[in-house]
Formats: sequence, structure tokens, C-alpha cells
Amino acid sequence: MRFLDETTLQDAFVRLEPLDHAHADELSRAAATLTPAWYTSVPTADEVPAEIDRRLALREAGAMNPFAVRRLHTGEVVGMTTFCTIDQPNRRVEIGYTWIGAPAQGTEVNPAMKRLLLGHAFDACDAIAVALMTHFHNRQSRAAIERLGAKLDGILRSHRIMPDGSLRDTAAYSILPHEWPAVRSGLDARLAER
Repeated sequence: MRFLDETTLQDAFVRLEPLDHAHADELSRAAATLTPAWYTSVPTADEVPAEIDRRLALREAGAMNPFAVRRLHTGEVVGMTTFCTIDQPNRRVEIGYTWIGAPAQGTEVNPAMKRLLLGHAFDACDAIAVALMTHFHNRQSRAAIERLGAKLDGILRSHRIMPDGSLRDTAAYSILPHEWPAVRSGLDARLAER
């Protein structure tokens, strides 16, 4: 398979559905539960339809494969995630542009979502590297990425211009195929406790 192939990924906790305009109302409700920090770029409830348009345009351009995240415990769509920075010839991909509504944070959703995405990348798409990147100051995201077992590759200084014009230093992490079995075991153990 290719990173861009539309697919639905599901386990006992979440279903990652190809992003569609039909998800807009539920995603707007999930976005309304968030208080965005200055170092994040999560859409507001009103911005969700435009964000869906943007992600679908990137899918059409071959640059992103976006998903809506459905929490099976409640049946609700609680956020978005993507395969992005797709480099199919070199079998590299990034998991990014992820956000989850406040009620689903700290639950089974993030580890289950990452388990599905990483499993698909390594087992179905034969990835040689999966990247995860976040703002240097996003301590919550960095801690979650480090809990996965991803390794810090470095800090990309002045990597992006943020919507407010400030410069973002990006903490760049990755997981390699020989690391995937340990990462998978760690995620499976976390999910077994749920």
C-alpha cells in the first residue's frame, strides 16, 4: 500500500475514517472543547469546515492523507490526524496535524490512534521512518511522543512561521522499523490497561 491510499483503520478503541465534509459538525463540537495554546494551530469550531477543505485539497495534491478520529466508546468523532510530509519513493512519512477534543485527551484515543497509524505505516506501507514533529514549547505533545518511544532527531530552528508571525522551533522525532516492535509492545501494554 501507499501512504496516500484511502483506507479506514480500526481497533477496539478508535476508527480512523477518511476525512470528509460529513464529519464537520462533530469536529466543530470537538474543536469547541479546546482552549488553543499559543504554540498550537488547532482550528476553532468555526474554522473546521475550512480546515477540512484545506486537508482535502492537500489529499488531492498528493501531500496529505487526512483522517477523522472516531472514539468507539462514545461513537463520536473527537479529532483529526494525518499522514503528511509523504515521501513515498523513500518510504518516509510523518504523522501530524493531530488534535483531539478535550474530553478525549488522556484517554485511550491517542495511543490507539498512534498504534493504528504506526502499524499501517510499518506493516502495510513498509515505511523506513515515521516522523512526528511538534512545536518545541508544546511540552504535552513532546511528552506524548516520547512516551511512544520515538527518538528526538533534533530541533529545527525557525522551522515555520506561525499564524501570529512568530517563528516555530520544531522538535523532530522519528521511529525506525527496528524500533517498531518495542513501540508496538509499549502501546499494546498501555491499551491493555484501558
